Amino acid sequence: MKLSILIRILVLIAATCSWETQAMAADGLITIKSSFGPEDTMKRLEAEVKAKGLTVFARVDHAAGAAAVGLPLRPTDLIIFGNAKGGTPLMQQAQTVGIDLPLKALVWQDEQGATWLSYNDPAYLAGRHGVGEPATAAVTAMTGALHAIATKATTP
Repeated sequence: MKLSILIRILVLIAATCSWETQAMAADGLITIKSSFGPEDTMKRLEAEVKAKGLTVFARVDHAAGAAAVGLPLRPTDLIIFGNAKGGTPLMQQAQTVGIDLPLKALVWQDEQGATWLSYNDPAYLAGRHGVGEPATAAVTAMTGALHAIATKATTP
């Protein structure tokens, strides 16, 4: 592994550890506790995604879908977003990463009423699909952008 890649990984780890918000990460899924309810968190998230110049491709309200078939589900709302400039370099390295792109973020409420925002770590996706060093800049940019978007959506 080249030293520059190792340094970037260490910087990302340090940044993740220093987040002021409560966060969890497991198997490539980053989850951050929101200071807002589900509806406000999603509104803030969508506004920030658009402010960053990204395209919102779809929203999926899983709770509404569940209610439509008579099943209960706490608020669970998915947003699908991105842009070709960010994702294409990854797909040029490994087209299978297209199964995980565009990016997605899930706003959900737990049993205690807390609201969370979860999204896939771009570095994890790159590793999952064997994306090589030529896409490192794109992965680093995606990671930084997602962190900034998530932080702005979940903190006052």
